[in-house]
Amino acid sequence: MRARPSAQRGLSIVELLVGAAIALFVTAAGGSLLAAQVQDHRRLLVEARLLQDLRSTADLALRDLRRAGYWGHAASGVWMPGTAGTVANPYAALAPEGAASDAATFEYSRDASENDYLDSNEQFGLRLRNGAIELQLGSGNWQALTDAGTLTVTAFTLTPRVQEATLACAQPCAAGTAACPPRVRVRSVALAITGRATNDPTVVRSVRGSVRLRNDGTVGSCPA
Repeated sequence: MRARPSAQRGLSIVELLVGAAIALFVTAAGGSLLAAQVQDHRRLLVEARLLQDLRSTADLALRDLRRAGYWGHAASGVWMPGTAGTVANPYAALAPEGAASDAATFEYSRDASENDYLDSNEQFGLRLRNGAIELQLGSGNWQALTDAGTLTVTAFTLTPRVQEATLACAQPCAAGTAACPPRVRVRSVALAITGRATNDPTVVRSVRGSVRLRNDGTVGSCPA
């Protein structure tokens, strides 16, 4: 008499379909989670690169602005007791000087030839042009500080600020004399840059900074 084979039972078509559906759901959820993590990681990299580029640009601009107004004969512009007056610094001008500049070129100069004359190679400036910040190195020589392929600068503002400290005179000043007593002019420039990533316009960052110009000016004099 032959032995009876043991009863075997496989998966039904319904169970197979349910299992496949659950597997697909888990796979889709895992894929979505992975895609979201990759997207977040990519965005963080874009944000970090954009912020680093903006900070580097601000540092370069502030470093150059710090030397605005340098004059090799600066001692001639400092009032001393017993002197009739001072010689004006030919490199002291900032344009514009009293208001924020967010559209026009911000111009300044510094002494390079030490001839007390503003030469073409002593003209400097900063401007926003076609979404890029440019630095002027001599008349007509503009160099880009930002890479248009990486970021687009949407706002660039430079705001000059002036503080005056009054000096004491041995003799009193005449009434209504605007040039007496002499005053030391301490100047600074505040900077603000806003930019967005070229490959992801939703990533927007801003940086701010300020710098004090190393070359203070003196205006006015005491009575002789």
